[in-house]
Amino acid sequence: MAIAATDEELAAQNGQAPTSLATAAARNLATTTKTVPQMQGISSRWLLRLLPWVQVSGGTYRVNRRLAYAVGSGRVSFSTTGDQVSVIPPSLVELAPLRGFEDQDLLNALAGRFVQEEYARGQAIVEEGTAAGGMVLIVHGKADKARVGKYGDPAILEVITDGDALGVESLVDPDARWDFTATAVVPTTVMRLTREALLAVAAQAPALAAALEAYRAAPAPSANRFGEADIELMSGHRGEQELPATFADYETSPREYDLAVAQTALRVHSRVADLYNDPMNQVEQQLRLTTEALRERQEHEMMNNPEFGLLHNADLGQRISTRTGPPTPDDMDDLLAQVWKSPTFYMAHPRTIAAFGRECSRRGIYPQSVELMGNHIPAWRGIPFFPCNKVPISETRTSSILLMRTGEAVQGVVGLHQTGIPDEVQPSLNVRFMNIDEKGVISYLVSAYYSVAVLVPDALGILENVEVGF
Repeated sequence: MAIAATDEELAAQNGQAPTSLATAAARNLATTTKTVPQMQGISSRWLLRLLPWVQVSGGTYRVNRRLAYAVGSGRVSFSTTGDQVSVIPPSLVELAPLRGFEDQDLLNALAGRFVQEEYARGQAIVEEGTAAGGMVLIVHGKADKARVGKYGDPAILEVITDGDALGVESLVDPDARWDFTATAVVPTTVMRLTREALLAVAAQAPALAAALEAYRAAPAPSANRFGEADIELMSGHRGEQELPATFADYETSPREYDLAVAQTALRVHSRVADLYNDPMNQVEQQLRLTTEALRERQEHEMMNNPEFGLLHNADLGQRISTRTGPPTPDDMDDLLAQVWKSPTFYMAHPRTIAAFGRECSRRGIYPQSVELMGNHIPAWRGIPFFPCNKVPISETRTSSILLMRTGEAVQGVVGLHQTGIPDEVQPSLNVRFMNIDEKGVISYLVSAYYSVAVLVPDALGILENVEVGF
């Protein structure tokens, strides 16, 4: 990199003696105008700015819901060695007929009965009208579930992807038939378990046979389409009809969210704190930068933490996959159909938003932006699309898009914190003096307390497997 020559050097190069005071010497008498320390890691942190925050005075937030019948998530995990795939046995309990089953030896035996199959693009994995005869697990890839529509054309039901299961009920129903066709959209790997293989294991394991029989014989619970226990009602009647008696049942073990904490011990030498505070207070600047880093970590945890982060706590019924890979307007409309009750905003990585913009441009669609907090924000169907660099992009260049409804009043997503804590400098963030050690180093404990809760499942939807490098 070239360094600018001083006045003396320029004069020497031209063979001239300086005739005035050089700028290098003059600077010694001048006061330098300085900025506060800059930090590239500071982002807009839209998630923290947009979420409504609920005061959690006791440190724990309990979400009471109506009783819902759990049927298993239906997502199974796999391990891969080279090109060979195997089912992770404990994950089989996510399937409804095996929910609560704890015999690991039998789960291992059952996992060993799955057979790996490969399907090319456009090849049918299962065909409508044929006997099911077993279940299929999608290991890797993507497939369209479709059935013949009213006028003979195929109607797409949904897109299935990694971990999804087909034909679970056929494990306990020998007469089950496929009521849809699943066609591979990309090269797809599946694991198939036939009913015969399941019965062979059950024949040697009475506990498994009993669990399957109990599931088959269990009466279907009286539930609404959300899985909640029904409230019996009568309408359209006349005269003196006997009205149904009912009550709203509650979950007996509701979910509780404990406030998480992000902490660090900030250390500042007493000599620095005493002598170097003009024009800027050193301790104040150290605390400012540390607080910014804590807030960045807070947003990251609220998005990615496996216990309470939004990406991990969205209901599996609220997760959909892209139709073709890149985020298209069709995919955004599908996501909007998942969170259709007063949606508040979309959120995605900036590169994902750029990928969506490319797809809109390719189709000749130019969505209007909305103005919020003095910023012009891109929007889709009038719903703003906020960037968040905490939404990860995988090594395969795929990411996710979130759509949420926010606020307690509408049973949405809320942030959790506790204000009024000792030595508070920002809401739910405090700085506490710890000690001065033998070396004259002052220590401060900086803590931020937070969490995030999804009050009902349909408050949050996620579009998964979004390709951003297309």
